[in-house]
Amino acid sequence: MIRKIAFACVVLGLTTSCVSKKIYQDLESKYADLKKERNNLADENEDLNKTKNQLELDKNALQTELDKVKAERDKLAADYAATKKSLDNLKSSYAALEKNSNDALESNMKKNRELLAELESKQKALNAEQERLNKLKADLQASSDRLTELEKMIADKEAAMKKLKDTLSKALNAFEGKGLTVEQRNGKVYVSMENKLLFESGSWTVGTEGKKAVKALGDVLAQNPEISVLIEGHTDNDKIMGTIGGGVENNWDLSTKRATAIVNILSENKGIDKRNLTAAGRGEFSPIADNANAEGKAKNRRIEIILTPKLDEITKLMGEL
Repeated sequence: MIRKIAFACVVLGLTTSCVSKKIYQDLESKYADLKKERNNLADENEDLNKTKNQLELDKNALQTELDKVKAERDKLAADYAATKKSLDNLKSSYAALEKNSNDALESNMKKNRELLAELESKQKALNAEQERLNKLKADLQASSDRLTELEKMIADKEAAMKKLKDTLSKALNAFEGKGLTVEQRNGKVYVSMENKLLFESGSWTVGTEGKKAVKALGDVLAQNPEISVLIEGHTDNDKIMGTIGGGVENNWDLSTKRATAIVNILSENKGIDKRNLTAAGRGEFSPIADNANAEGKAKNRRIEIILTPKLDEITKLMGEL
């Protein structure tokens, strides 16, 4: 609900003909929030991999403990067999000594009772170790099952994102080489569109060719309702002098307006859940090339569309570990 309110505030602010300092500061704050959210997603993905590694370590530790308990059980079993053998020998001696004096018989009976007590004690210890062994086996199996399930869920998400990337590459093939690229990394899919495909200089109105590319992207997103979509606007570091086309004060403002323009086009597709869409202006502060030359500036003037799978199921499983 807070994100929807924040989004509405951004749209309201961007539709105003003159952007005040307060609105600028609000936009800057919202950018920080969006950046934090992006970092949280990255941290969450890293935590998932750490948990997977930890589960593997726990599994190995349990296996080591299991082997140790088995060895202890085998030793107790050997002790039990040796004690039983001694008892059998004493029973034989008891039969022979039965003909002797009562003192000798009493001594033999005493040893017999001691051996019986020792045998009973060893039997109890053996039973306790067997119970511990059974519990370790159950814990090891449960841990292995959770690890397998988590690995499968992560693999499924990776496969789904690869399929999405391949589908996007096919759908946007006509625009590759015109300033559009599709990449998969860090469990996400990144669609980058240079401004030469989308906007005229200083404008946030999407051109005809750019609209075709964005609508083609929207057709794919409509078939993937479980994907969160972050649209980031980026500029070079050239300062805006005065105002452009009705009230752009700086690169922050221009990049945000351009991101919002892309959101508006995607929103026209009825199959896309608008709650999955987020617009953000990054201004000049996230370059991918050197702003010292014209080629680098052109690469930095771009729209980045970041597609992230929803991790609700994985988060729920992590809470059960």
